Amino acid sequence: MTPEIIDPAVRAIAEEIAADPANGSYTKRGVGPLFYAGPECRIMIVGQAPGRVAEETGIVWNDRSGDRLRDWMGVDRGTFYESGKLAIIPMDFYFPGTGKSGDLPPRRTSPTRGTRACFSSCRSSR
Repeated sequence: MTPEIIDPAVRAIAEEIAADPANGSYTKRGVGPLFYAGPECRIMIVGQAPGRVAEETGIVWNDRSGDRLRDWMGVDRGTFYESGKLAIIPMDFYFPGTGKSGDLPPRRTSPTRGTRACFSSCRSSR
Protein backbone atom coordinates (compact mmCIF):
# COMPACT_ATOMS: atom_id res chain seq x y z
CA MET A 1 0.00 0.00 0.00
CA THR A 2 1.19 3.52 -0.70
CA PRO A 3 2.44 4.91 2.62
CA GLU A 4 0.07 7.17 4.49
CA ILE A 5 1.17 10.77 4.31
CA ILE A 6 1.80 11.81 7.91
CA ASP A 7 3.87 14.95 7.43
CA PRO A 8 1.49 17.92 7.92
CA ALA A 9 3.14 19.97 5.16
CA VAL A 10 2.83 17.15 2.63
CA ARG A 11 -0.72 16.39 3.75
CA ALA A 12 -1.54 20.06 3.06
CA ILE A 13 -0.07 19.64 -0.44
CA ALA A 14 -2.34 16.62 -1.03
CA GLU A 15 -5.36 18.61 0.14
CA GLU A 16 -4.42 21.51 -2.14
CA ILE A 17 -4.08 19.16 -5.11
CA ALA A 18 -7.46 17.54 -4.38
CA ALA A 19 -9.11 20.97 -4.02
CA ASP A 20 -7.78 22.23 -7.35
CA PRO A 21 -10.79 22.72 -9.69
CA ALA A 22 -8.85 20.93 -12.46
CA ASN A 23 -9.08 17.78 -10.32
CA GLY A 24 -12.74 18.16 -9.39
CA SER A 25 -13.98 15.17 -11.37
CA TYR A 26 -11.56 12.88 -9.50
CA THR A 27 -12.36 14.37 -6.11
CA LYS A 28 -16.11 13.92 -6.74
CA ARG A 29 -15.47 10.21 -7.45
CA GLY A 30 -13.48 9.87 -4.22
CA VAL A 31 -10.13 9.52 -5.98
CA GLY A 32 -7.31 11.24 -4.13
CA PRO A 33 -4.00 12.36 -5.58
CA LEU A 34 -1.64 9.42 -5.93
CA PHE A 35 1.85 10.19 -4.66
CA TYR A 36 4.09 9.90 -1.65
CA ALA A 37 6.62 12.45 -0.45
CA GLY A 38 8.07 13.72 2.75
CA PRO A 39 11.16 15.04 4.45
CA GLU A 40 12.37 11.54 5.35
CA CYS A 41 12.55 10.45 1.69
CA ARG A 42 16.03 9.89 0.29
CA ILE A 43 15.25 8.73 -3.25
CA MET A 44 12.76 10.43 -5.55
CA ILE A 45 11.02 8.46 -8.29
CA VAL A 46 9.29 10.65 -10.85
CA GLY A 47 6.88 9.12 -13.34
CA GLN A 48 4.34 10.34 -15.85
CA ALA A 49 0.97 9.57 -14.29
CA PRO A 50 -0.72 6.79 -12.36
CA GLY A 51 -2.27 4.08 -14.48
CA ARG A 52 -5.77 2.66 -14.32
CA VAL A 53 -4.81 -0.07 -11.85
CA ALA A 54 -3.08 2.44 -9.57
CA GLU A 55 -6.20 4.61 -9.56
CA GLU A 56 -8.46 1.64 -8.87
CA THR A 57 -6.33 0.36 -5.99
CA GLY A 58 -5.03 3.68 -4.67
CA ILE A 59 -1.48 2.31 -4.83
CA VAL A 60 1.10 4.08 -6.97
CA TRP A 61 3.14 1.94 -9.39
CA ASN A 62 0.82 -0.99 -8.70
CA ASP A 63 1.06 -2.57 -12.12
CA ARG A 64 3.51 -4.39 -14.42
CA SER A 65 5.59 -1.25 -14.90
CA GLY A 66 5.91 -0.99 -11.11
CA ASP A 67 6.97 -4.64 -10.93
CA ARG A 68 9.67 -3.92 -13.55
CA LEU A 69 10.77 -0.76 -11.73
CA ARG A 70 11.10 -2.55 -8.38
CA ASP A 71 12.98 -5.41 -10.06
CA TRP A 72 15.34 -2.96 -11.76
CA MET A 73 15.91 -1.14 -8.45
CA GLY A 74 16.42 -4.41 -6.59
CA VAL A 75 13.77 -3.64 -3.95
CA ASP A 76 10.77 -5.65 -2.88
CA ARG A 77 7.22 -4.31 -2.51
CA GLY A 78 7.63 -3.84 1.23
CA THR A 79 10.73 -1.69 0.87
CA PHE A 80 9.20 0.26 -2.00
CA TYR A 81 5.94 1.06 -0.21
CA GLU A 82 6.68 0.82 3.50
CA SER A 83 10.18 2.18 4.05
CA GLY A 84 9.16 5.84 3.80
CA LYS A 85 12.49 6.49 2.09
CA LEU A 86 11.16 6.63 -1.48
CA ALA A 87 9.30 9.68 -2.73
CA ILE A 88 6.95 8.64 -5.53
CA ILE A 89 5.87 11.70 -7.49
CA PRO A 90 4.04 11.59 -10.82
CA MET A 91 3.77 14.51 -13.21
CA ASP A 92 -0.01 14.05 -12.97
CA PHE A 93 -1.49 12.95 -9.67
CA TYR A 94 -4.42 11.20 -11.38
CA PHE A 95 -4.97 8.65 -14.15
CA PRO A 96 -5.51 10.79 -17.27
CA GLY A 97 -7.51 8.16 -19.15
CA THR A 98 -7.02 5.80 -22.05
CA GLY A 99 -6.31 6.81 -25.64
CA LYS A 100 -6.12 4.92 -28.92
CA SER A 101 -2.78 3.30 -28.16
CA GLY A 102 -2.59 3.18 -24.36
CA ASP A 103 -2.80 5.56 -21.45
CA LEU A 104 -3.05 9.24 -22.22
CA PRO A 105 -0.09 11.45 -21.29
CA PRO A 106 -0.25 13.52 -18.11
CA ARG A 107 -2.68 16.42 -18.29
CA ARG A 108 -1.06 19.78 -19.01
CA THR A 109 -2.63 21.32 -15.91
CA SER A 110 -0.93 18.91 -13.52
CA PRO A 111 2.75 19.81 -13.15
CA THR A 112 1.87 22.83 -11.11
CA ARG A 113 2.43 24.04 -7.59
CA GLY A 114 1.62 20.57 -6.24
CA THR A 115 4.47 18.93 -8.12
CA ARG A 116 6.90 21.69 -7.16
CA ALA A 117 5.73 21.53 -3.55
CA CYS A 118 6.34 17.76 -3.47
CA PHE A 119 9.86 18.27 -4.79
CA SER A 120 10.46 20.94 -2.15
CA SER A 121 9.12 18.78 0.68
CA CYS A 122 11.73 16.15 -0.11
CA ARG A 123 14.57 18.64 -0.43
CA SER A 124 13.69 20.42 2.80
CA SER A 125 15.31 17.74 4.94
CA ARG A 126 18.73 18.04 3.31
